Amino acid sequence: MMYSRITKVMAGVLALLVLGCSDANDSNFNETGRLVVRLTDAPFPYEWIDAANVTIFKVEARQVTEADSETETSPYVTLMESEMDMNLLELQNGVTATLADLEVPAGDYDLVRVYVKGVNVVLTDGRTFDLKVPSGEQTGIKVFITPGLTVTGGLSSDLILDFDVSRSFVAKGNLSDASGINGFNFKPVIKATNSSTAGTLAGRVSFVDQDVDTALEGATITVMAADTVNTTALTDVDGNYAIMGLTAGSYSVFAEAVDFISSDTLEVQIDAANMTYQDFVLEAEAETSGTGN
Repeated sequence: MMYSRITKVMAGVLALLVLGCSDANDSNFNETGRLVVRLTDAPFPYEWIDAANVTIFKVEARQVTEADSETETSPYVTLMESEMDMNLLELQNGVTATLADLEVPAGDYDLVRVYVKGVNVVLTDGRTFDLKVPSGEQTGIKVFITPGLTVTGGLSSDLILDFDVSRSFVAKGNLSDASGINGFNFKPVIKATNSSTAGTLAGRVSFVDQDVDTALEGATITVMAADTVNTTALTDVDGNYAIMGLTAGSYSVFAEAVDFISSDTLEVQIDAANMTYQDFVLEAEAETSGTGN
């Protein structure tokens, strides 16, 4: 299948921002809580992409406060303000990059702003495409946190921001091979998931080769919610995959790979702040040969 073939290298997320959460009373909101900011990514659907680079130079979180016309204090808390260059294709299957680790005012947060620049895509043939950033460099990419997050004094809170690379980098031209690509549009798509209400799906995809269980690299794992694709992931060289930031609930999951029969669709339950494991063993497609008289 073409979809499986072109999804060999990488896909979504960015999974970013880890903030821990619990009930708080009024006194907690005069204190600070710990905030750890991490970045991760999901698969990218073009096997000829060598790098998807981005520079993140600032991250802010908006604290929910009561309007006060007598004060002009900004509701935004700066979480990070230094340049960090990263290849998003290196952040997959649970790999994250820490952007910040600091104390922030206790309270409720409903939105983050991610400021980016220096976005480019490098193809396997050596060509590099520098991309325009619509507004992320000036006003930041706005990402609403749903459900909202509460940082409690003296505690740590968790949030995952998933930078969906597969939807954010839109290739132009003939996509049948690398030489047909003549550029990309950058349309950033980021999803914020409260880690206290989300979990991780992980597992391994393999096939049996001469009675030996063998890892299957580049297999696509598709996660469906209510008959709609929620996200996808790709297996690494050891056949392993991990999908972070799935809101707790029931999902339909299946695995597929080029030259293999797609797996059955299985129902999995994702529990908050936990990891669910689901392995797949695929069967190779039967070889066909022409016959003649």
